[in-house]
Amino acid sequence: MRQAFVDDLFHTRLRPASGRLLWLGIAMVAVGVLALLFPMFSTFAVTVFVGWMMAISGAVTFVGAFSIRGTGPFFGALLLGLLSLGLGVFLIANPLAGAVALTLMVGAIFAVQAAFEIYFAFEMRPHPGWAAMLISGVAAAVVAGLILVGWPSISLVVLGTLFGVNFASTGAAYIMVSRSLKAAG
Repeated sequence: MRQAFVDDLFHTRLRPASGRLLWLGIAMVAVGVLALLFPMFSTFAVTVFVGWMMAISGAVTFVGAFSIRGTGPFFGALLLGLLSLGLGVFLIANPLAGAVALTLMVGAIFAVQAAFEIYFAFEMRPHPGWAAMLISGVAAAVVAGLILVGWPSISLVVLGTLFGVNFASTGAAYIMVSRSLKAAG
């Protein structure tokens, strides 16, 4: 059943889109390379983008709070909306300080991810895949350590570098999928 679903996905949906996947992959690799070449610019772009998303989310939550019945939920939504809106405006108005704060948060997220994945790897052991999970956890721990040891001085380049690596690797994957679809057709 699962194989039939995968074959259907492959033949009816992905193969006709192989050309679009190729161009999307090329565009993503280009954006990723530019982000890696100009990490300070891309860090500020990421910070301002996150700021706008927080501001919009906060404004929508704030306005939506007035449609909520009950004192507790109303004030909770109102507070969340105001905090999100305030954080968004702060990130937009102060991208340097925002980049420092976001970098610290990203380092903390990688540390939590590392702890979870390493624990999960040892829980999985000796089943297949446990070593890959352990390697991923150790890699996350190394990234977290590098971010936290270099913080705040590396805050100007970390977000842009991570953004660049993510876009370039995703673009490369799309290119490889596109090429494999053309080869299989």
